[in-house]
Amino acid sequence: MRFDNRAVPIALTAVLIDTIGFGIVMPVFPKLITQLGHIDLEQATRVAGYMLVVFSVMQFFAGPVLGNLSDRFGRRPILLTSMLCFGMDYALMAWAPTLGWLFLGRAIAGAAGAVYGPAGSVIADVTPPEKRGATFGLIGAAFGIGFILGPALGGLLSSFGPRAPFVAAAALALLNAATMFLFMPETLKLENRRPFHLRDAHIVGAFRPLFHAGNAAPLLLAWFIWQLAHMVYPSTWSFWATMRFGWDARAIGWSLAFVGFIMACVQAGLTGPVIRRIGERKAMVVGMCSAGIAFYLFAFATAGWQAYVLMAISAFQGFVFPAFNGLLSRMVDATRQGQLQGGIGSMGSVSSILGPLVLTQALAAGDRHGFTGANFLLAALLVTIALGIILWKVLDRVPSPSVAVAEG
Repeated sequence: MRFDNRAVPIALTAVLIDTIGFGIVMPVFPKLITQLGHIDLEQATRVAGYMLVVFSVMQFFAGPVLGNLSDRFGRRPILLTSMLCFGMDYALMAWAPTLGWLFLGRAIAGAAGAVYGPAGSVIADVTPPEKRGATFGLIGAAFGIGFILGPALGGLLSSFGPRAPFVAAAALALLNAATMFLFMPETLKLENRRPFHLRDAHIVGAFRPLFHAGNAAPLLLAWFIWQLAHMVYPSTWSFWATMRFGWDARAIGWSLAFVGFIMACVQAGLTGPVIRRIGERKAMVVGMCSAGIAFYLFAFATAGWQAYVLMAISAFQGFVFPAFNGLLSRMVDATRQGQLQGGIGSMGSVSSILGPLVLTQALAAGDRHGFTGANFLLAALLVTIALGIILWKVLDRVPSPSVAVAEG
């Protein structure tokens, strides 16, 4: 794919590295947590949920701050600083001697890894409004590719011990920081910069400009519930697959790599054409239906091959994020794209706080009663609720691309 501005592939690489760093450690987390905490797998499931909550709490506060700082100082310095901190933090986690240090590392990673806001702002800076929905799909593609490389590398590196994936993540982040320093141009024009105000650097302030549009509230609510459901993957997959199929770190890594592969194919190859053909609103419906069906069937899967079939079915959920982001990005002007993207990231962090708490507890409680699919049943219910909001309140109320562009 040809990029008109070289900042775009570098920003997408930041998302890629962040995702690799997150995914590369997932296959070894069950073993590492049980070793450091001297606990069994069920207890480790709960600890992993708490750890993800800490990560998400930090991202909740950091997302709007980084987004607003990028509106003030530009995208490049914020992304560069985040990658430097991200790399040093994973080096810290590679050394962590106790669960307490691992919790601290995840907290720092949550703050430093809030790169989706500035990265999305780079795309908004250089992409015409009517093309943003399709272009935001590239962020999802980067996320998908990261989930190919991250878990696969994590599974392979696990043979060198549960610490090796953290060292690799640190090296990749620092390499990306060096690339940004040497080659990344600034995309935010001086005339589009605005002062930094603390009153804007939180989730309510980030979305304040949207509410003048009159139709953002149900869209944001549906997105929040959707994000809650989507947390079933990062918070429970490794533990669910271990309990249900007896998979080891390598098998978990390959399964997550497969998810990343099909998601990247959908995001890079189908998202743009589908959104152009049927529009962002209908693309969201297709994506949510795909996920809801797959989540329900995951709950009753009895063999590993069935899980792979369901992963393929769920791949079209990749339409949801770029469609949602494209709709919202047209509701604010060029001076507040960082603020908006930071708010979207912060709202995702809220779901990342609540989602793991609920979903990991559902998995543990279901397993205790002989059913290891309660996490996916809950996720399917949440998707159904989000889809109902989209069909009832959003589908006929959000302006079409041509109308939104004309009004902007």
